[in-house]
Amino acid sequence: MSGRKRRPAHSAGQRAPPQQFWGWHRLTDSWAERIVDAAAVQPGELVLDIGAGDGALTAHLVAAGAQVIAVELHPGRRRILRQRFGDQPVTVVAADAATLHLPKRPYRVVANPPYAVSSALLRQLLSRGSRLRSADLVLQRWVVRRFVDGRAPGANRWMRDFELHQGLFVPRTAFCPPPRLDSAVLVIRRRR
Repeated sequence: MSGRKRRPAHSAGQRAPPQQFWGWHRLTDSWAERIVDAAAVQPGELVLDIGAGDGALTAHLVAAGAQVIAVELHPGRRRILRQRFGDQPVTVVAADAATLHLPKRPYRVVANPPYAVSSALLRQLLSRGSRLRSADLVLQRWVVRRFVDGRAPGANRWMRDFELHQGLFVPRTAFCPPPRLDSAVLVIRRRR
């Protein structure tokens, strides 16, 4: 989750710590592993990790045999991703999660996207013409409930093409530093 926050006041010459400026809450490795395991990624699948951070989910997606597109807007974290996964089937993309160009072939998403762009990202993933097969997204719990209950704007459009339900409950302690609100995995599957 790497949405932008208002920049805190600092004295001249001092830089804001990246986590404060970007509002980043990294998933712990054990929770990243649990989320990827629950997604049941198959070898060879194309999987987008949107808001990849330093690769907590990416590492487990690679271990599952996925071809990963790691989407990260923050330049420092993109550099870390390229160094960490340079010799593995990972493509690192600099893009804003809200305006991402989605693949033209079938793909999955397993991600902890920036919470600030959740609605825009979901509209894009669930839009007509999207080649999304499935998604497992770590989002704020209230957002997950709103989408599962069909109370999100545009629900009548995407409910005929996709099934949505809540997956894992993800407590605040699953992140470092812990956010203010609990999260959950929004599980999206294309109807057959």
